[in-house]
Amino acid sequence: MTTTASPLNVLFLCTHNSARSILAEALLNHLGQGRFKAFSAGSSPRDNQQPNPLALETLEKAGISTQGLYSKSWDEFGRPDAPRMHLVITVCDNAAGEVCPFWPGQPATAHWGYADPSAVDGDEEHQRKAFVQTLHLIRKRLEILVNLPADSLSKLQIERTARDLAQS
Repeated sequence: MTTTASPLNVLFLCTHNSARSILAEALLNHLGQGRFKAFSAGSSPRDNQQPNPLALETLEKAGISTQGLYSKSWDEFGRPDAPRMHLVITVCDNAAGEVCPFWPGQPATAHWGYADPSAVDGDEEHQRKAFVQTLHLIRKRLEILVNLPADSLSKLQIERTARDLAQS
């Protein structure tokens, strides 16, 4: 599916592209060491949507770059000039239930549902803990993904593995 010169492109989808998908994009780019290139998008980001400040803070405190992160519509990845995705992962239940656009190249798909850390009630400290917990849960799955041997990255294998990881 990929070669050492060509990373496996992974798109993380959520509704607003402000928290979970942003965390996943940054974390996979951090862990992927050139074997993976992560992107994120939302099915319906709000006008002038920005990444949640607590998502950016959580990433920075974990030593993960936030450079270049911004909220965007998934329509950007359906255009002819968009990077071709190998794997598309929804990270929220709302986006998983929506009709996705046609993805060029028919990438493998999976759903990894996570609770929305930005929806946690309570003070800012409770919200911070929710973002850290979500980052930790995403990291557990991504560490398995990035450590797969190269022969496990065929379309069928990557889809099966990504779907199996949803159960962990």
